[in-house]
Amino acid sequence: MIRRQNAVVSALIGLSIATVATAQRPRSFADLRGFDEWVTTTMAEWHIPGLAIGVIRDGQVVVAKGYGFRDVEGREPVTSRTVMGIGSNSKSFTVVLMGMLADEKKLDWDAPVRTYLSDFRLWDDFATREMTPKDLVSHRSGLPRHDNAWYGRPFSREELYQRLRYLEPNASFRSRYQYQNLMFMTAGYLVEKISGRGWDELIRDRIFMPLGMLRSNTSVRETPGAGDFAFPYTWRNDSLIRLPFRNIDAVGPAGSINSSVDDMLNYIQFRIDQGQFGGKRLLSEANERLMQSPQMVTGASVDHPELGHAAYGLGVGVSTYRGAKLVSHGGGIDGYISAMSWMPDERIGIVVLTNLSGNNPVPTIVMRTMYDRLLGVPAVDWVARQRAADARARERQERTRQERLADRRPGTQPSHGIADYAGTYEHPGYGTLVIAPSSGLDLTATLAPHQARLTHFHYDVWEIQDPGGVVPFSGRVRFVTNAKGVVERVLVPLEPAGADIAFVRK
Repeated sequence: MIRRQNAVVSALIGLSIATVATAQRPRSFADLRGFDEWVTTTMAEWHIPGLAIGVIRDGQVVVAKGYGFRDVEGREPVTSRTVMGIGSNSKSFTVVLMGMLADEKKLDWDAPVRTYLSDFRLWDDFATREMTPKDLVSHRSGLPRHDNAWYGRPFSREELYQRLRYLEPNASFRSRYQYQNLMFMTAGYLVEKISGRGWDELIRDRIFMPLGMLRSNTSVRETPGAGDFAFPYTWRNDSLIRLPFRNIDAVGPAGSINSSVDDMLNYIQFRIDQGQFGGKRLLSEANERLMQSPQMVTGASVDHPELGHAAYGLGVGVSTYRGAKLVSHGGGIDGYISAMSWMPDERIGIVVLTNLSGNNPVPTIVMRTMYDRLLGVPAVDWVARQRAADARARERQERTRQERLADRRPGTQPSHGIADYAGTYEHPGYGTLVIAPSSGLDLTATLAPHQARLTHFHYDVWEIQDPGGVVPFSGRVRFVTNAKGVVERVLVPLEPAGADIAFVRK
């Protein structure tokens, strides 16, 4: 744990540029005056230890530099070569593999998934029958996120795939946009079954190698071998905390890639050039254009007039910024937040990588501010807007907390002795939940590897307590007694956008 100190912040600002690899100055060099100082000040406000930014324009690298530290304890600087997690920006790589298979006539975007995976099955029979590869990667499955079914869990990719049928939807198929990581995991699984090769191997051989992304990898197991890599951090209880690497190989196609600014600029240029790189075509222009075309409406920004109506393509968002078409995506996993985007008509691309998770809007702020400078338009104070948004979020959070406390019925007791609630409970999609007595009326809930303390709230309801901010779920759990007076089920709020998950006593 690293306590917040003015000296650390001063050092962060002092180390503004760890490395610069500039192939060509921007069209107006004055566009970047004061940019380094602004970046380091913004990083300090949101406690960002390290940041790397890359900008490419008209096929030339305009900016590739690092700020701050990839290793705060060792005072090692971020460079344009520093490897960090890109999180959900990995999704577009999976879609590129699907496009390559479509080019080879091995995959039809609009054929049922069951054409290729005969055992594919979801909760909803209609979605099972009609789901297509295009549906898998456009967030319209009808399922909410169900991230606690996989996040940190011990299941393999095959096991997660087989558990899909037990995850309840909260909307009808194709009715609305809902971000869904497990569908992208399934898309990667589909690619593996069609090609007969592993997703990791395909990403390396068909994307990384041809694009010269020689420092990129598909698993944090490989990241330390990069040498110049960033440790993951978070800001918690006024302290900067180094996190352990989070292995998410099982859902790799949705978010496990680690890369550098230098490598990602090659990938962005490949996308700007409609599937070509270094004079060689890797993906057909037709499939590249399909990916960058709206498939599902995601909404409009009512707060920011600079942002146009938003849609999701295939693995990327499609919108406008300051009137120019913008293709973009964000990414986040423990200790890393990233932003990737390009303006195909302007032939500009930007990638921002950081090594801090949690409340970290800085990659998006930096990306938009850089676009303002490169486009030569009046600058928007995105920092001030984000401060205001954060303040509103804190107010909502406190209001919600007070409202939830008002629900409590004081002076009540559980209907059973505390030992009667202990036991092993099962859900076919989420696995095993173990409830054990703790002290007094408290219980302990273990959804491996996550463990949380439960404090009695009222009657047969307990509140999840996680003072360290480690457990990825919160709220209240409710025990249900059957007609024989036996505690039979426990309902846990593992999916905020759907019904509580019902675990049944074994």
